[in-house]
Amino acid sequence: MRRFGLIGHPLSHSFSKGYFDGKFKELGIDAEYLNFDVPTVEQAVHAIRTMPDLEGVNVTIPYKQTIIPFLDELDAAVNAIGAANTVKVFRHGNHVLLKGFNTDTVGFHDSIIPMLTSAHTHALVLGTGGAAKAAVHVLTDLGLSVATVSRVAGKTDLTYPDLNTSIIASHTLIVNCTPVGMFPNVNGRPELQYEAVGPGHLLFDMVYNPHETRFMLAGLERGAMVSNGLDMLHRQAEASWSIWNDQ
Repeated sequence: MRRFGLIGHPLSHSFSKGYFDGKFKELGIDAEYLNFDVPTVEQAVHAIRTMPDLEGVNVTIPYKQTIIPFLDELDAAVNAIGAANTVKVFRHGNHVLLKGFNTDTVGFHDSIIPMLTSAHTHALVLGTGGAAKAAVHVLTDLGLSVATVSRVAGKTDLTYPDLNTSIIASHTLIVNCTPVGMFPNVNGRPELQYEAVGPGHLLFDMVYNPHETRFMLAGLERGAMVSNGLDMLHRQAEASWSIWNDQ
């Protein structure tokens, strides 16, 4: 039996296991997808290295950046972004080599491209984690002017108290890369001046559970286009599957 999995903590929000279990059944593949819900990155890496027949894992919150020092090789995207969300396991006898990849870039790029218009020239990226780094990388490559936002001064271009109505109005793409609003804490939303959001805005939430977050609902109330991260999840998962099978 082939084995794959997901490492992170917590994993109660994740749809990845259901997605891959369904894929294996549809394709008639004798494989299983395991959740490694572990409280430290060291435990996560230990699980990857010691699980027999484990061929690869996806990586989610909070390990996309902290796992990098434990990997033996990094692809170009990981080196550029500083975050890995996919690991391929190479086994040569008793020797185990872990190579990190970033498929968030593929998933985000292919999900957001159909929604972008000529009006989306300035973006706000909320968060400082691996998903935020992937979003900044993609949007910068697409030629958008990107400002990053954090709760902690000095870590990013702006903090949430900096986000006045003028900044919100002029940044017509807002990407939430934080877990705010994610199951089970579904009542949360990023602290923004939502009254400045209008029909020309696109609010993209990388959260996909629940299907409609309070961040998205606030945008809909103001006439904005909104999207959750489910399509991005599926696209990055397929990119991971290709890496595990083709490289």
